[in-house]
Amino acid sequence: MFERLADIERRYEELERLVSDPAVIGNRREFAKLARERAQLEETVACWRERQRVAREVAEHRELAHGKDEELRELARGDLPGLEQRLEELDTTLKRLLVPRDPNDERNVVLEIRAGTGGEEASLFGAELFRMYSRYAERHGWRIEALSSSPTGLGGFKEVIALVQGKGAYSRLKFEGGVHRVQRVPVTETQGRIHTSAVTVAVLPEAEDVEVDLADKELRIDVFRSSGPGGQSVNTTDSAVRVTHLPTGLVVTCQDEKSQHKNKAKALKILRARLLERARHEQQSEIAASRRAMVGSGDRSEKIRTYNFPQSRITDHRANLTLHTLERVLDGELDAIIDALTTRHQAEALEAAG
Repeated sequence: MFERLADIERRYEELERLVSDPAVIGNRREFAKLARERAQLEETVACWRERQRVAREVAEHRELAHGKDEELRELARGDLPGLEQRLEELDTTLKRLLVPRDPNDERNVVLEIRAGTGGEEASLFGAELFRMYSRYAERHGWRIEALSSSPTGLGGFKEVIALVQGKGAYSRLKFEGGVHRVQRVPVTETQGRIHTSAVTVAVLPEAEDVEVDLADKELRIDVFRSSGPGGQSVNTTDSAVRVTHLPTGLVVTCQDEKSQHKNKAKALKILRARLLERARHEQQSEIAASRRAMVGSGDRSEKIRTYNFPQSRITDHRANLTLHTLERVLDGELDAIIDALTTRHQAEALEAAG
């Protein structure tokens, strides 16, 4: 373990030199890549250096504890247990930090919420999930911005896509991808029967402009008049934008803004995130399988979490965690669930790493 940590420290020092090199600074793509790698190693290197410092102190105190000076012996023996405990804590932290990290953890997130099984009730619950993630973002000091939405007449969303910006957003939200099932009496139900509906959530790391080149010749840009709710100018000018990526056939439409320029910028942001994800899927088949499992078909049976309103119960089926705090969770108090999923993931990664 210590040899590996020494190698990481050497790589970190090399990266510090590289990101100060004018030739690298002039290459945006290369600079962004190296700066990201350095940031990923920073916590591990800081912990390793602290561990080395504490190990030196432990060695010095052990030597003093067997020295000739009685007063120093007593002082050393008094300080030694605390230092040894600190050394154990640092070793535990380093083992955790050496588990391969998701390179996307510090990225912003493109969050996609879509109504699945359940018609209007699924759309209404999609709006509630969007509010839940918006409140969660506020609690963490993140910024959330709707990029595209398809509202329904009753206040729901057939689809809403948002950008979540903030430190560690992807690391906290990445386990939210999947089918969210809701059990309750819908507002449209006249007989008082409990219905089960489903909403799919996909969590994509935001792509930086330098990572995904979008050549003009690869894009078809169509503009048209917005439809649906909106201000006067939204519905009377050609402000809506449809971007088609010709090589892949991916299509993104944005019409929430009054400005055609803003709609185009948002559409390109969504397109970049999807193209980055697509490229990773082609490189790593297991990631492709993971996202297919994450999104599924929107069927009720492919659930990761169930929200049961009659019993105020929320169950995450991956962490085997049940809470009776449904209202608080929907108000953005998600940390208990996300912490449990993170702990489970880290335990599995540590076990796999041997």
